[in-house]
Amino acid sequence: MSKLTGLEESVIPVEPTSKSFQIKCKSLEGKDMTQTVHHRQFPMMATYTFTDYRSQGQTIPSVLIDIATPPTGGLNLFNLYVALSRSSGCSTICLLQDFDAKLFQASHTLELLAEDNRIEELNEKTKTWWKKTGQDTSCT
Repeated sequence: MSKLTGLEESVIPVEPTSKSFQIKCKSLEGKDMTQTVHHRQFPMMATYTFTDYRSQGQTIPSVLIDIATPPTGGLNLFNLYVALSRSSGCSTICLLQDFDAKLFQASHTLELLAEDNRIEELNEKTKTWWKKTGQDTSCT
């Protein structure tokens, strides 16, 4: 996000929008008439937001998702999976803005893959030890 002159970083100005339209109606005397309606409002929508971490395990009826590259930090495949799989189907997902398709071509970070392998090795060692003790192995 580029910095706007006179504003601190990450401050986004919101300006009201105006629209005028005409409606046909009847006066109190019953005569046909046309009235002009002037409408002015800030282009905002009330929402409830939370992170992909907070949304794990939830199914949300309709979601508005922002997977554009953030100003700081970044997104990985885990973030994308969680965000895009919270709703019950693609018809209930709306993307807030364009995103870089290269996000989906990235590989998992090596540290995460190494940790996943370490945990899987510990799991196998635990199962082997459990079998050697003669305990019930029905929950393998």
